[in-house]
Amino acid sequence: MLGINPLRLAVLAAISLPGLVHAADTTPAADQVALMEQAKSQRIVGIAKKTLPVDARPAVVGEIIVTRILGEGVETKSKPAEEGDWVVRNRCPETGNEQYLVKAAKFPKRYGDPQSKPDAEGFSAFRPIGQDMNYFIVSRQQGDFHFKAPWGEDMVAKVGDAIVQTPSDTSDTYRVAAASFKCTYEIAKPAQE
Repeated sequence: MLGINPLRLAVLAAISLPGLVHAADTTPAADQVALMEQAKSQRIVGIAKKTLPVDARPAVVGEIIVTRILGEGVETKSKPAEEGDWVVRNRCPETGNEQYLVKAAKFPKRYGDPQSKPDAEGFSAFRPIGQDMNYFIVSRQQGDFHFKAPWGEDMVAKVGDAIVQTPSDTSDTYRVAAASFKCTYEIAKPAQE
């Protein structure tokens, strides 16, 4: 396979030879974007909105958030937090109420204003604004695969997980664990499987 563009190989694997991209392979950052484009062309993409309440607190500059999914372990690790970033905690016991870092510029567009005063840990309640997100469900045919998340960390997408994309920023395409997707998103238009 030497001399073959890894992006082209990954796209061909996802399109022509489902299941060829395995969890042991690490593929370039654009792969999940290419997979979303392929899913759109196959008309298997739906629309979902994150609508269930979350808790969030201002991040400490330099803080690194390790997202852990109950029963799966580490999902991803953030870059060091910068001024104005937020730590978001899902209210989803099925996933262990996982936490993740949201950049300062994206947080107000996704979560708006606090709905409560901060608790002892600094978390306030927020209600997601419910932006339409494109999504498709990773099929058995596709199998598990690795890719680079928009924030630069390796991520694994597993069968049953959702790949979601912000329509206004196609590079903002990432994995949401199956249990987390079911727990925190509402389906506006179901994806075809």
